[in-house]
Amino acid sequence: MTQPLKFLAGIDAGGTTFKCGLADDSGHLIAKERFQTADPQQTIEACADFLRSAASERGGEIASLGIASFGPVDVDPKSGSYGTILNTPKPGWSGENLKVTFETLLNVPVFVDTDVNGALLAELNDGAAAGTNSAAYVTIGTGIGAGIYSGGKLVGKPQHPEFGHIMVARHTDDDFAGACSFHSDCLEGLASAPAFTARFGDPKALPQDHQGWSILANYLAQACWSLSLSFRPERILMGGGLMLAPHILAKIRSQYLDLSGGYLSEDQQSVDILIARPAHGDDAGLLGAIFLARQS
Repeated sequence: MTQPLKFLAGIDAGGTTFKCGLADDSGHLIAKERFQTADPQQTIEACADFLRSAASERGGEIASLGIASFGPVDVDPKSGSYGTILNTPKPGWSGENLKVTFETLLNVPVFVDTDVNGALLAELNDGAAAGTNSAAYVTIGTGIGAGIYSGGKLVGKPQHPEFGHIMVARHTDDDFAGACSFHSDCLEGLASAPAFTARFGDPKALPQDHQGWSILANYLAQACWSLSLSFRPERILMGGGLMLAPHILAKIRSQYLDLSGGYLSEDQQSVDILIARPAHGDDAGLLGAIFLARQS
Protein backbone atom coordinates (compact mmCIF):
# COMPACT_ATOMS: atom_id res chain seq x y z
CA MET A 1 0.00 0.00 0.00
CA THR A 2 1.38 3.39 -1.02
CA GLN A 3 2.12 5.66 1.92
CA PRO A 4 0.72 9.21 1.67
CA LEU A 5 3.16 12.03 1.11
CA LYS A 6 4.36 13.76 4.25
CA PHE A 7 4.42 17.55 4.32
CA LEU A 8 5.85 20.10 6.73
CA ALA A 9 3.58 22.93 7.84
CA GLY A 10 4.49 26.34 9.21
CA ILE A 11 2.69 29.39 10.57
CA ASP A 12 4.16 32.85 11.01
CA ALA A 13 1.72 34.02 13.68
CA GLY A 14 1.82 37.81 13.69
CA GLY A 15 -0.21 40.48 15.38
CA THR A 16 -1.64 41.60 12.03
CA THR A 17 -1.71 38.42 9.93
CA PHE A 18 -1.12 34.69 10.26
CA LYS A 19 0.93 33.44 7.29
CA CYS A 20 0.50 29.72 6.70
CA GLY A 21 2.67 27.52 4.50
CA LEU A 22 3.05 23.93 3.37
CA ALA A 23 6.46 22.58 2.37
CA ASP A 24 7.98 19.35 1.11
CA ASP A 25 10.40 17.38 3.26
CA SER A 26 13.32 19.55 2.10
CA GLY A 27 11.60 22.68 3.43
CA HIS A 28 10.66 24.06 -0.02
CA LEU A 29 7.38 26.02 0.13
CA ILE A 30 4.69 24.61 -2.16
CA ALA A 31 1.62 26.48 -0.89
CA LYS A 32 0.97 29.50 1.30
CA GLU A 33 -1.90 31.69 2.43
CA ARG A 34 -2.40 34.67 4.71
CA PHE A 35 -5.23 35.34 7.17
CA GLN A 36 -6.00 38.49 9.14
CA THR A 37 -5.40 38.09 12.87
CA ALA A 38 -8.94 38.17 14.25
CA ASP A 39 -10.17 36.39 17.37
CA PRO A 40 -8.23 33.21 18.25
CA GLN A 41 -10.91 30.66 17.28
CA GLN A 42 -11.61 32.20 13.87
CA THR A 43 -7.94 32.72 13.03
CA ILE A 44 -6.71 29.32 14.19
CA GLU A 45 -9.52 27.39 12.49
CA ALA A 46 -8.89 29.22 9.21
CA CYS A 47 -5.20 28.28 9.35
CA ALA A 48 -5.90 24.65 10.26
CA ASP A 49 -8.48 24.31 7.46
CA PHE A 50 -6.07 25.72 4.89
CA LEU A 51 -3.15 23.49 5.91
CA ARG A 52 -5.32 20.38 6.06
CA SER A 53 -6.83 21.07 2.63
CA ALA A 54 -3.50 22.02 1.03
CA ALA A 55 -1.96 18.72 2.12
CA SER A 56 -5.00 16.66 1.08
CA GLU A 57 -5.18 18.29 -2.37
CA ARG A 58 -1.60 17.16 -2.97
CA GLY A 59 -2.26 13.61 -1.94
CA GLY A 60 -0.58 13.79 1.44
CA GLU A 61 -0.82 14.70 5.09
CA ILE A 62 0.96 16.95 7.55
CA ALA A 63 3.84 15.40 9.49
CA SER A 64 4.55 18.28 11.86
CA LEU A 65 3.79 21.96 12.35
CA GLY A 66 6.13 24.76 13.37
CA ILE A 67 4.79 28.06 14.68
CA ALA A 68 6.81 31.27 14.84
CA SER A 69 4.59 33.43 17.04
CA PHE A 70 4.24 36.99 18.22
CA GLY A 71 4.94 37.32 21.91
CA PRO A 72 5.35 37.20 24.69
CA VAL A 73 4.97 33.44 24.35
CA ASP A 74 6.13 30.48 26.44
CA VAL A 75 8.84 28.78 24.33
CA ASP A 76 10.15 26.39 26.99
CA PRO A 77 9.38 22.80 25.87
CA LYS A 78 9.63 21.65 29.50
CA SER A 79 7.01 24.12 30.68
CA GLY A 80 3.44 23.07 31.35
CA SER A 81 2.27 26.09 29.37
CA TYR A 82 4.63 25.63 26.41
CA GLY A 83 3.16 27.32 23.35
CA THR A 84 0.93 29.69 25.32
CA ILE A 85 0.74 33.38 24.45
CA LEU A 86 1.29 35.29 27.67
CA ASN A 87 0.20 38.80 28.70
CA THR A 88 -0.18 40.51 25.32
CA PRO A 89 -1.96 43.74 24.38
CA LYS A 90 -3.56 41.83 21.46
CA PRO A 91 -7.22 41.54 22.60
CA GLY A 92 -8.38 38.00 23.29
CA TRP A 93 -5.04 36.29 22.75
CA SER A 94 -3.57 36.25 26.26
CA GLY A 95 -3.61 32.67 27.54
CA GLU A 96 -4.19 31.10 24.11
CA ASN A 97 -2.18 27.86 23.87
CA LEU A 98 -1.22 27.57 20.19
CA LYS A 99 0.48 24.21 20.62
CA VAL A 100 -2.45 22.46 22.29
CA THR A 101 -5.08 23.97 19.99
CA PHE A 102 -3.31 23.13 16.73
CA GLU A 103 -2.34 19.66 17.93
CA THR A 104 -6.01 19.02 18.67
CA LEU A 105 -7.19 20.33 15.29
CA LEU A 106 -4.51 18.73 13.12
CA ASN A 107 -3.44 15.72 15.20
CA VAL A 108 0.26 16.40 14.55
CA PRO A 109 3.17 17.44 16.79
CA VAL A 110 3.54 21.21 17.08
CA PHE A 111 6.71 23.17 17.89
CA VAL A 112 6.62 26.82 18.93
CA ASP A 113 9.14 29.65 19.06
CA THR A 114 8.97 33.41 18.63
CA ASP A 115 8.42 35.00 15.24
CA VAL A 116 11.82 36.69 15.35
CA ASN A 117 13.63 33.52 16.45
CA GLY A 118 11.98 31.69 13.59
CA ALA A 119 12.97 34.34 11.07
CA LEU A 120 16.52 34.37 12.42
CA LEU A 121 16.80 30.58 12.12
CA ALA A 122 15.72 30.79 8.47
CA GLU A 123 18.28 33.51 7.75
CA LEU A 124 21.03 31.56 9.53
CA ASN A 125 20.14 28.44 7.57
CA ASP A 126 20.30 29.80 4.04
CA GLY A 127 19.73 33.55 4.15
CA ALA A 128 21.50 36.80 4.93
CA ALA A 129 23.10 35.45 8.13
CA ALA A 130 24.30 32.14 6.69
CA GLY A 131 27.92 31.44 7.64
CA THR A 132 27.94 33.85 10.58
CA ASN A 133 28.62 32.88 14.18
CA SER A 134 26.42 35.59 15.67
CA ALA A 135 23.44 37.49 14.33
CA ALA A 136 20.26 39.29 15.30
CA TYR A 137 16.92 39.67 13.59
CA VAL A 138 14.81 42.71 14.48
CA THR A 139 11.24 43.11 13.29
CA ILE A 140 9.54 46.51 13.25
CA GLY A 141 5.82 46.08 12.70
CA THR A 142 2.76 45.92 14.94
CA GLY A 143 5.29 45.38 17.71
CA ILE A 144 9.07 45.27 17.90
CA GLY A 145 11.03 42.16 18.75
CA ALA A 146 14.48 40.70 18.33
CA GLY A 147 15.91 37.23 18.01
CA ILE A 148 19.59 36.93 18.90
CA TYR A 149 21.98 34.08 18.06
CA SER A 150 25.32 33.95 19.87
CA GLY A 151 27.66 31.29 21.16
CA GLY A 152 26.01 28.58 19.09
CA LYS A 153 22.49 29.10 20.41
CA LEU A 154 19.52 31.43 20.54
CA VAL A 155 19.90 33.89 23.40
CA GLY A 156 17.44 33.75 26.27
CA LYS A 157 16.49 30.08 26.08
CA PRO A 158 14.38 28.59 27.59
CA GLN A 159 12.71 32.01 27.43
CA HIS A 160 13.22 34.71 24.81
CA PRO A 161 14.38 38.33 24.67
CA GLU A 162 11.83 41.13 25.00
CA PHE A 163 14.04 43.59 23.18
CA GLY A 164 11.14 45.74 21.99
CA HIS A 165 10.67 47.03 25.52
CA ILE A 166 14.14 48.43 26.13
CA MET A 167 14.26 52.14 26.88
CA VAL A 168 15.78 54.53 24.35
CA ALA A 169 16.86 58.16 24.55
CA ARG A 170 14.20 60.58 23.38
CA HIS A 171 14.72 62.28 20.03
CA THR A 172 14.88 66.03 20.70
CA ASP A 173 12.03 66.71 18.26
CA ASP A 174 9.70 63.97 19.52
CA ASP A 175 7.10 64.74 22.19
CA PHE A 176 4.87 61.72 21.46
CA ALA A 177 3.64 60.11 24.70
CA GLY A 178 4.25 56.58 23.44
CA ALA A 179 2.01 53.74 22.28
CA CYS A 180 3.05 50.86 24.55
CA SER A 181 0.25 49.91 26.95
CA PHE A 182 2.83 48.71 29.47
CA HIS A 183 5.74 51.19 29.24
CA SER A 184 4.49 54.10 27.10
CA ASP A 185 7.73 55.31 25.53
CA CYS A 186 9.89 52.19 25.29
CA LEU A 187 11.37 51.28 21.88
CA GLU A 188 8.12 49.61 20.79
CA GLY A 189 6.07 52.51 22.15
CA LEU A 190 8.03 54.98 20.04
CA ALA A 191 9.07 53.09 16.90
CA SER A 192 6.48 50.40 16.15
CA ALA A 193 4.12 50.81 13.21
CA PRO A 194 1.16 51.87 15.40
CA ALA A 195 3.33 54.45 17.18
CA PHE A 196 4.65 55.81 13.87
CA THR A 197 1.20 56.01 12.32
CA ALA A 198 -0.37 57.62 15.40
CA ARG A 199 1.80 60.71 15.14
CA PHE A 200 2.89 60.90 11.48
CA GLY A 201 0.06 59.23 9.54
CA ASP A 202 0.14 56.45 6.96
CA PRO A 203 3.80 55.56 6.27
CA LYS A 204 2.98 54.85 2.61
CA ALA A 205 1.77 58.43 2.16
CA LEU A 206 4.84 60.17 3.63
CA PRO A 207 7.67 61.52 1.44
CA GLN A 208 11.09 60.13 2.24
CA ASP A 209 12.30 63.51 3.53
CA HIS A 210 9.53 63.69 6.16
CA GLN A 211 10.94 64.25 9.63
CA GLY A 212 9.15 61.16 10.91
CA TRP A 213 11.56 58.90 9.06
CA SER A 214 14.58 60.55 10.71
CA ILE A 215 13.01 60.17 14.14
CA LEU A 216 12.21 56.50 13.45
CA ALA A 217 15.73 55.88 12.13
CA ASN A 218 17.21 57.41 15.28
CA TYR A 219 15.33 55.00 17.55
CA LEU A 220 16.17 52.00 15.39
CA ALA A 221 19.81 53.06 15.20
CA GLN A 222 19.86 53.17 19.00
CA ALA A 223 18.43 49.63 19.01
CA CYS A 224 21.16 48.44 16.64
CA TRP A 225 23.82 50.17 18.73
CA SER A 226 22.57 48.42 21.88
CA LEU A 227 22.65 45.05 20.10
CA SER A 228 26.10 45.72 18.71
CA LEU A 229 27.59 46.69 22.06
CA SER A 230 25.88 43.88 23.98
CA PHE A 231 26.33 40.89 21.65
CA ARG A 232 28.75 42.00 18.90
CA PRO A 233 26.69 40.32 16.14
CA GLU A 234 28.16 39.91 12.68
CA ARG A 235 24.79 40.76 11.17
CA ILE A 236 21.71 42.72 12.33
CA LEU A 237 18.82 41.99 9.99
CA MET A 238 15.94 44.47 9.94
CA GLY A 239 12.51 43.20 8.88
CA GLY A 240 8.85 44.03 9.38
CA GLY A 241 6.35 46.38 7.81
CA LEU A 242 8.09 49.70 8.43
CA MET A 243 11.29 48.35 6.87
CA LEU A 244 9.45 48.07 3.55
CA ALA A 245 10.12 51.80 3.06
CA PRO A 246 13.07 51.65 0.62
CA HIS A 247 14.90 54.61 2.13
CA ILE A 248 14.77 53.73 5.83
CA LEU A 249 17.73 51.33 5.93
CA ALA A 250 20.20 53.98 4.72
CA LYS A 251 18.89 56.41 7.35
CA ILE A 252 19.36 53.83 10.12
CA ARG A 253 22.92 53.09 8.99
CA SER A 254 23.78 56.78 8.86
CA GLN A 255 22.43 57.48 12.34
CA TYR A 256 24.14 54.36 13.69
CA LEU A 257 27.47 55.75 12.50
CA ASP A 258 26.67 59.08 14.16
CA LEU A 259 25.83 57.34 17.43
CA SER A 260 29.00 55.24 17.38
CA GLY A 261 31.22 58.32 17.43
CA GLY A 262 34.05 56.20 16.03
CA TYR A 263 34.12 54.05 19.18
CA LEU A 264 34.22 50.68 17.40
CA SER A 265 36.27 51.97 14.46
CA GLU A 266 33.45 51.10 12.07
CA ASP A 267 33.16 52.73 8.66
CA GLN A 268 30.32 52.98 6.16
CA GLN A 269 31.27 49.74 4.43
CA SER A 270 31.34 47.71 7.62
CA VAL A 271 28.03 49.19 8.80
CA ASP A 272 26.43 48.39 5.43
CA ILE A 273 27.41 44.75 6.02
CA LEU A 274 26.37 44.76 9.68
CA ILE A 275 22.89 46.27 9.29
CA ALA A 276 21.06 44.63 6.41
CA ARG A 277 17.74 43.38 5.13
CA PRO A 278 16.75 39.71 5.46
CA ALA A 279 17.30 37.65 2.33
CA HIS A 280 13.95 35.89 2.72
CA GLY A 281 12.00 39.14 3.01
CA ASP A 282 8.38 38.72 4.06
CA ASP A 283 8.74 34.91 4.09
CA ALA A 284 11.48 34.83 6.74
CA GLY A 285 9.15 34.07 9.65
CA LEU A 286 7.20 31.47 7.67
CA LEU A 287 10.36 29.70 6.50
CA GLY A 288 11.57 29.81 10.10
CA ALA A 289 8.37 28.07 11.18
CA ILE A 290 8.93 25.42 8.50
CA PHE A 291 12.48 25.07 9.79
CA LEU A 292 11.10 24.38 13.30
CA ALA A 293 8.83 21.67 11.89
CA ARG A 294 11.67 20.17 9.86
CA GLN A 295 14.12 20.12 12.78
CA SER A 296 11.63 18.14 14.82
